[in-house]
Amino acid sequence: MSATDIPQVHPAWLPDAAFAPLGSRRVLVAVGPDAGPVGATVVDEVRRATAAHGGSLTVLAPGEALPDAASVRSHDLVLVVASRAHTRGSGAARQVPPPALAEQPPHPNDPLVAAATDGALVATGGVADFSPDMFVRVRAAGTTVVVAGAAAGLLYGLHDVVRLGETAFGDCDIDVTDLPVAPVRMLDHWDNIDVHPVMGQVERGYAGGSIFYADGRVREDLSRVAAYARLLGSIGVNAVAINNVNVHRTEARLLTDGLDDVARVADVFRPHGVRTYLSVSFASPVVLGGLPTSDPADPDVQAWWAAAADRIYATIPDFGGFVVKADSEGQPGPFAYGRDHADGANLLARALRPHGGTVFWRAFVYNHEQDWRDRRTDRARAAYDHFAPLDGRFDDNVVLQVKYGPIDFQTREPISPVLAAMPRTRLAVELQVTQEYTGHQKHVCYLGPLWSQVLTFPLADEATRPVSWIVSGLPGPASDDDTGFLPAGGVTAVSNVGDDEFWTGHPLAQANLYAYGRLAWNPEADPVALLDEWIGLTFPGADRRVRETLHTLMDDSWLTYEAYTAPLGVGFMVDPGRQHYGPNVDGYEYSKWGTYHFADRDGIGVDRTVATGTGYAGQYPSPWRETYEDLATCPDELLLFFHHVPYGHVLHSGKSVVQHIYDSRADAVDVVTSWVDAWQTLHGLVDDRLHARVAERLTEQVRSATEWRDQLRSYFFRKSGVPDASGRPIY
Repeated sequence: MSATDIPQVHPAWLPDAAFAPLGSRRVLVAVGPDAGPVGATVVDEVRRATAAHGGSLTVLAPGEALPDAASVRSHDLVLVVASRAHTRGSGAARQVPPPALAEQPPHPNDPLVAAATDGALVATGGVADFSPDMFVRVRAAGTTVVVAGAAAGLLYGLHDVVRLGETAFGDCDIDVTDLPVAPVRMLDHWDNIDVHPVMGQVERGYAGGSIFYADGRVREDLSRVAAYARLLGSIGVNAVAINNVNVHRTEARLLTDGLDDVARVADVFRPHGVRTYLSVSFASPVVLGGLPTSDPADPDVQAWWAAAADRIYATIPDFGGFVVKADSEGQPGPFAYGRDHADGANLLARALRPHGGTVFWRAFVYNHEQDWRDRRTDRARAAYDHFAPLDGRFDDNVVLQVKYGPIDFQTREPISPVLAAMPRTRLAVELQVTQEYTGHQKHVCYLGPLWSQVLTFPLADEATRPVSWIVSGLPGPASDDDTGFLPAGGVTAVSNVGDDEFWTGHPLAQANLYAYGRLAWNPEADPVALLDEWIGLTFPGADRRVRETLHTLMDDSWLTYEAYTAPLGVGFMVDPGRQHYGPNVDGYEYSKWGTYHFADRDGIGVDRTVATGTGYAGQYPSPWRETYEDLATCPDELLLFFHHVPYGHVLHSGKSVVQHIYDSRADAVDVVTSWVDAWQTLHGLVDDRLHARVAERLTEQVRSATEWRDQLRSYFFRKSGVPDASGRPIY
């Protein structure tokens, strides 16, 4: 599918106008002899842009030599693949300065365009450590040059130029070397082929139906998927799992009867550098193969999975692998056969190994039939208790996929200690772009700042090694590893996309998808700067008031959402009957799912200390173990996650717990209410349909936030008997 065939849906951050600075220039593209479909995408994107905006395009044929320096200088932009690139083991070189290309001697068989010291453009020798995803951007003598390790890197470099806009063609110093830190940057779709009677077609989906499935099968028309693949390629996402991790009977058959349709989807993703994965059921040998068992030790089970993998790769040679949810919330797994998760994951990994495939095995395993009377059983402990003892036992093509917090994608959680506990295992951190616990894409809640905090949190090696380094195989300063690299997994997240005309239901929720891709590429990026980047692309040339207003609404919207929902890290308090939308303080308090706040007349919070509680705090390495154990050092925002305290307990902020609850709820509603008028000022400055959709969602956000405010303030007044010192009404 070419770029010109994209259907008429909202273009998100890739409107034609965003390509105007590039499209109005003279562009030279040399994708190299092994460019494949990704190289064709680069050419198509530039051709489309130059045709629309009056520029020109010169494309060198595979093997065609670069023109002389004068001819190169006649172009404003040069996009070229280095011919002698090879693969690096990780993203360790992200922060190194750009290679001194001009100082390297020319090599006649390895042309690489670069900036020489005299400002001329010359052909020089290649850079030895280029990776396929990597690109170098230089500016000299009026020409911007992007050199990439392979076609994928050239695609990423092209979109880097698009993001820069006119800045890419200015005379300022913009030289850069860029490559992703995480080797895999994946989105998991919780899409069902059949419409589930409770969860619908897209589980935890808030943007309409599936872009992949309709009428009980893979769609015939995949043009919407092609447009989605283009969006993902532009932000560096390179893997997608196309079906729900809760694998139902029809979806299980994608592994067998549905392979030809999966291949059609893979064909659409491939030109944008995205590999296709499937979520599979651990019980597939029974459900699909007619075997009496799915025991990992059974030779017939092993043979069934090996044959299944052979069929897949015969149909889809670049298939990525499997995503597996096992022994979790009713999904089948190895426990039924007395095996552990390493046994289960390695069974599938060994079937995929001959083909280069990977198993992403989710660590979301806990007792979901818990007795709420039991104060010692702690859902937060479960993943660590199950998986930490297995470190070193997983095959090297298994990635353990760990939710960023120990519970379930809450608005505020501590970072999962599993990520620090398994140095000999490939790990991926799992985020949630879909807004299950952050407003169902009816609320403005920009999650970039949350994910930035997660990815940069210094969890391991005496608080020197951030989460992003752990999942990317980069050692911390205190590491005793002398190889320079550790097992690398990646970053994964649950997608927020559906067949809604704005992709995400709430048009501003597009920023979350954008920020996820950009942070998965570079976890150290400033999330507010990424939001500004998204605004500039999505609303190119807009009145400055558009940018200012969007920052007003979105910069701190995650903190605003937190301020009117569950307080101080306690989590949940959502309504189970409305699929986790809206307040219900005791919704899970007496539930088998094990998510409690233990509020009574004397206090609130869960004692997870080693000294007197569930011991969860002891799963952390120092200094976090001691930080969370001690009331004096536990951060306010996580206080009730780790401690049960009286309502009069004084926070570091100087307020009591209950007064904080009263004030923050009321203040947050005032903020959200102010957004309605702020957005109204943009009427006529943005697309009318988009403006109307956001206005409608803001009205609902004010209603819902008010409901949260009034229920929580009344609940805690009735529990504590402590009046609100501000005198504001409590019902």
